[in-house]
Amino acid sequence: MIGVMATREAQRLAESRGLDLVEITPNANPPVCKIMDYGKFKYEESIRAKQQRKAQKSTQVKEIKFHPGTDVGDINHKLRQIREFLAAGNKVRLSLQFRGRENAHRDIGEDKIAEVLDMIRDECYVEQAPRTDGRIHFCLIGPPRKGGAKQPSAPQNPAGGIRISVS
Repeated sequence: MIGVMATREAQRLAESRGLDLVEITPNANPPVCKIMDYGKFKYEESIRAKQQRKAQKSTQVKEIKFHPGTDVGDINHKLRQIREFLAAGNKVRLSLQFRGRENAHRDIGEDKIAEVLDMIRDECYVEQAPRTDGRIHFCLIGPPRKGGAKQPSAPQNPAGGIRISVS
């Protein structure tokens, strides 16, 4: 940290070292700048982004289908499948399709989805609440979320120039 100084002075300092003056946070008061080799920084940033893409885990959306007449044994089997999918980190779409006369008794189907959600309430996070779209009643659940991470707050400096650090 060099401290707060005038922009022209910071540019001269960067040129004397053969480096670039890069504005990091323009909206801060005063703006934060860094004296660095910008080409090297961009190269290292692209390498980091490539490694993050390589290490990123892709999640899939698995679908479990129900009907209003699905019985207890079948529901237990489907619950085991849902738990396996959630343990693997996948999201699960629970869908219940109404056929023929089942459309007249939609409340039975909606109760079936609510019953399944009650059985696995502690093991999942409901990402999309149950809703009906045409003949299909569905909801989307995912693995339980971990504790929310707090965002760091930006330090405040007095106005009158820009804040500089060298790397």
